[in-house]
Amino acid sequence: MKTFINIRILLLALFIIAISLLHYLTPLYLHYLHDIFQRLYYLPIILAAIWFGLRGGLLCSLVVSIVYAPHILFQWGGDVTLELEKYLEIVLYNIVGGVTGLLAQRERERSAQLQKTAEGLEQSYKVLQDQSEQLIATEKNLRSAEKLSTLGEMAAVLAHEIRNPLGSIRGTAEILRDDYRPGDPKYEFIDIQIRETERLNRVVEDFLRMARPLPTEMVRCHVQEGLDTVALLVANDARERKIDLLLEPPDADVVVNGNGEKLRQAFLNIAINSLQAMPGGGSLTISTSVCHADGTADMCEIRFCDSGEGIDPAALSRIFEPFYTTKQEGTGLGLSITRKIIEAHGGTLQVDSVPGEGTVVLIRLPVLQVEVSQ
Repeated sequence: MKTFINIRILLLALFIIAISLLHYLTPLYLHYLHDIFQRLYYLPIILAAIWFGLRGGLLCSLVVSIVYAPHILFQWGGDVTLELEKYLEIVLYNIVGGVTGLLAQRERERSAQLQKTAEGLEQSYKVLQDQSEQLIATEKNLRSAEKLSTLGEMAAVLAHEIRNPLGSIRGTAEILRDDYRPGDPKYEFIDIQIRETERLNRVVEDFLRMARPLPTEMVRCHVQEGLDTVALLVANDARERKIDLLLEPPDADVVVNGNGEKLRQAFLNIAINSLQAMPGGGSLTISTSVCHADGTADMCEIRFCDSGEGIDPAALSRIFEPFYTTKQEGTGLGLSITRKIIEAHGGTLQVDSVPGEGTVVLIRLPVLQVEVSQ
């Protein structure tokens, strides 16, 4: 910026010097040329006023007056009428410089004010946009809560009306299956009946998990212990699917306030989903870190990164909706249950996915204590 100002000052100086040399070097009998040169002084004066405001215009007109005055005194001396005209021209130089500078300065201040107003409006627009997004998210959560409320009312009836008959149906089918040998068509039909009964029972169990309130009793839970247990539970499944399971060691042992059993259930749901997203093999990496925030509580970040098929953007926006699933045998309640558990612990659950590249599930939980590993 300073270099740009210096360049402008240099241009003005060269302009004034060039016009003055034309005056001093041009013979006096070519008075019409001197009349032209005399008007050329207005150009640097007006430019200075536009570039530097009132002070710039007056200063430039003063410099022009000082440079032009000797030419009047020593070269045009003797003709009072010409001298008076040219002295009046000097006065006009200063008037033009002052008026133009004042107008340019006011216009600059007005532009700055308009710019400030525009920035304020832009900031207000961003705030309104953020509030609008928050309202949309709140409305979405309310709709989800309404669905959960309806599920809660249905769960008690379903538990009584479905679970007990399912147990009887399955027990009877198992007895009937014993009368046939594997390979017999009736054996296969009864076996299908038993499997479908088990599937229906899982749906009822998921219903109950969604509707059943979480335990309010919270204790100190070591995050890494829960992840170790989950890694052990899914290790065999990962080997069968030819998936490299990596549980990265943490830099510190993070302690949160929560229900260890429910947190393990949430971690397990995510790990199983990740394994199922890699039918042709791949890798699943589980890591933890602590995010230090200014003015707020530290957060423990738990990442599940897989190299699976990824999730389509249209499906990604609906994965937390109850009963929405892309799996043939899924109930569409696993992620809803998982998010409910995480939010009950004061945390957040975020899913980022790129089709064909993989998925990252990020869990954030408030940190109760951090114990540095030795």
